[in-house]
Amino acid sequence: MVAAWLLVGVIGVFALRRLRFVARVLFPAGGLIALVLFGVALAAVFGGPEVAVLPIGLPTLPFHLRLDSLSAFFLMVIGATAAGVSAFAAGYFRRGEGTPPGLLCLEYHLFLASMVGVVLADDAYMFMVMWETMALSSFFLVTANHRIPEIRRAGYLYLLVAHVGAIGILMCFGVLQANTGDYSFANMRVQSLSPFWSSIGFALAVFGFGAKAGILPLHIWLPEAHPAAPSPVSALMSAVMLKTAVYGLLRVTFDLIATPLWWWGAVLLALGLATALFGVVFAAVQVDMKRLLAYSSIENIGLIFAAIGLTLIFAAYRMDALAALALTAALYHVASHALFKSLLFLGTGSVLHATGERNLGRLGGLIRSMPWVAWVTLVGVLASAGLPPLGGFVSEWLLLQSFLFTPGLPNPVLNMLIPVVAALIAMVAALAGYTMVKFFGVIFLGQPREDKLAQAHDAGPWERAGMLWLVAGCVALGLLPVQFIQLIDPVTRQLVSAGLGQAVAGGGWLLAPVAVERASYGPVIFLLGVAASFALAWLLVRRLYHGRLRRAPAWACGFPWGNARMQDTAEGFGQPIRQMFEPFFRMQRELPTPFDEQPRYRVSIDDHFWHWLYLPVAALVAQVSRLVGLLQQGRIAVYLMFSFVTLIVMLVVVAR
Repeated sequence: MVAAWLLVGVIGVFALRRLRFVARVLFPAGGLIALVLFGVALAAVFGGPEVAVLPIGLPTLPFHLRLDSLSAFFLMVIGATAAGVSAFAAGYFRRGEGTPPGLLCLEYHLFLASMVGVVLADDAYMFMVMWETMALSSFFLVTANHRIPEIRRAGYLYLLVAHVGAIGILMCFGVLQANTGDYSFANMRVQSLSPFWSSIGFALAVFGFGAKAGILPLHIWLPEAHPAAPSPVSALMSAVMLKTAVYGLLRVTFDLIATPLWWWGAVLLALGLATALFGVVFAAVQVDMKRLLAYSSIENIGLIFAAIGLTLIFAAYRMDALAALALTAALYHVASHALFKSLLFLGTGSVLHATGERNLGRLGGLIRSMPWVAWVTLVGVLASAGLPPLGGFVSEWLLLQSFLFTPGLPNPVLNMLIPVVAALIAMVAALAGYTMVKFFGVIFLGQPREDKLAQAHDAGPWERAGMLWLVAGCVALGLLPVQFIQLIDPVTRQLVSAGLGQAVAGGGWLLAPVAVERASYGPVIFLLGVAASFALAWLLVRRLYHGRLRRAPAWACGFPWGNARMQDTAEGFGQPIRQMFEPFFRMQRELPTPFDEQPRYRVSIDDHFWHWLYLPVAALVAQVSRLVGLLQQGRIAVYLMFSFVTLIVMLVVVAR
């Protein structure tokens, strides 16, 4: 299937500017391959590990591959998401995107193939080759419209952070191979590292994979790259590429090191919570719909890392059943976020194509001209807000359930702090719902804020097919949690030697992760209750009161000239968050005076980390570069002296 994706990409190069052929033939073919990948991975989750050696690397460094339950689960997520995104892309791409359609097709399918290669790699060599291929192909996809300077800057920033993270991952593998010279994962699994070197390897893994995932303070590339990329690419990056970093952290921590310490989990829990809170607060104040979704991805990645941190704490104290519960929550959220976030990015892509606007302040009322996109996007909004009966609720509910069992930990400090963390996660979930209300309400409800929005068109058939596939996934994860947890069970048994499959199997359609008397959730019962409530409301309004009501314009407090300027704006929604969490932001306000003929009020929000960390580092690098540049202005005798001194120093070091 990887070879088939590469073949589709190569065919695209030969059909470089044939947009219709690339869009209507090659992208659907890539989607079909993704469907096959999903089916094969679904079967492989329950199978035993399969290994292979491909002699396509260097002469003494072939590619080692391994397909086990962990890799099969992430392959399943890649296949399911890529199938919907590829179908959407068949109707999305237009001429004038900057990159020729055939070249875009090659980069797109190379990106998919490299992510599969990352998940299948069983040695550091293949892993790093696939990791760098993934970074480079996604860089070219981000800079598809490379004629715009802002897009080029966003792409370079992303590539820089990606390579810094790759250095951390490479150093991590260097620690794990323990001076044996064997970089295969099979060799790393049998090494017995001391707690010190295990902790060094774990810290390097968190740094390297955290840079790709967007963990604080390495998140800085994510809100820049996602708005710059085409919407299908943004969907794949947020929904799938970020999850390869989660896969890498799970592989290193639970498989290659396999001896977690409790404070690793505490560090990861604190880091994940800070990232989640930071992401949701910044998402709530955004006025660009793609930047809003990018910060929302940071929030969800933070929740996943917090769940992994809790898993590490339970695993370190040999509380295997609770470790399985926390890990199940993390994996459930991996799949759920992949589906609903890709759906939301595709919805914004349809809005962007129909209106040419990304700014929330110039949108509104699109449910009238784009009803189909509005209703399918609403499913993604509800799932992202963590509302039942969709998948986002199940994963967050499982995570909170795992926090409620932490008083059994033997560490009194953790017993005291983790309930506070659980309360903060509940607050993050509430703020996420607040943000999604803003996102959907400002874009689709109310009156249009611009006259041109009246000409907006709904999504085409290919775009609808892709979004419907993702909607079906969101609904399935919400209505079939017992079955999906049984699918996750082999993964948790591989990593923490325990699972929830047998515990939830006896409940039928009722989800009880520990015991029915402790907590349970019936998604089908909840759905039937919602449907019955809607039916009762319709019956009361349409049957009992039909003919007794009259329609009239809404009363606007006695002001009869209401228009779109008087309805809630994105800035208005974000104002309470700006006030409550003001220390999070670096704000600059432009205030009008009483004498302005055209008064204007504007607030610009910036990230403190730009000024605290990145700008000082950039200034230091520029200064060092200027000093190094002075070496290029000397004479040949000076250069020979530098070479001679370097040679003498190296000889002395070797002699010692």
